[in-house]
Amino acid sequence: MQRRSFLKYSSIFGANIALLGAGVAPTRAAKGPYPPEAGDMTYEITKTPEEWRAILSDAEFAVLREEDTERAFTSPLNDEKRDGTFHCRGCDLPVYASETKFKSGTGWPSFYDNIDDAVRTKEDNTFFSTRTEVHCRRCGGHLGHIFEDGPEPTGLRHCLNGLALTFKPA
Repeated sequence: MQRRSFLKYSSIFGANIALLGAGVAPTRAAKGPYPPEAGDMTYEITKTPEEWRAILSDAEFAVLREEDTERAFTSPLNDEKRDGTFHCRGCDLPVYASETKFKSGTGWPSFYDNIDDAVRTKEDNTFFSTRTEVHCRRCGGHLGHIFEDGPEPTGLRHCLNGLALTFKPA
């Protein structure tokens, strides 16, 4: 690579990293409303870490209680196409209806909307950007993130960890 090309591409890369670090990323405006923010919300179901570990696998605990992310394309729920309801694995609250699920190609179960009053959001400032986390409103379990690149009618993509969900067919 010639020096001039290197300088050109490294400055573009640096500018993009700076924008991401500032929380600026190209997105389109969502048409649908985001779920409400969690704020200082208290949860109906609370447990100690030991109590959560007794009912969740290590991987489920990492996702739901420590806000980890499962590897893409590892959840069988990514390919779930039956009619039914997706529930929070931590407390069994119905959180997403199968009618709102779509194939995003990202490797995680994706939905364009949640069941009314099922989830809450909070700001996530990791990975050099600002994202929106989505949590179960009853137990506070971390389900995934919301992005503004989803289909109509909301324009939102609720990108969820399959480990955070269970599926109940209709």
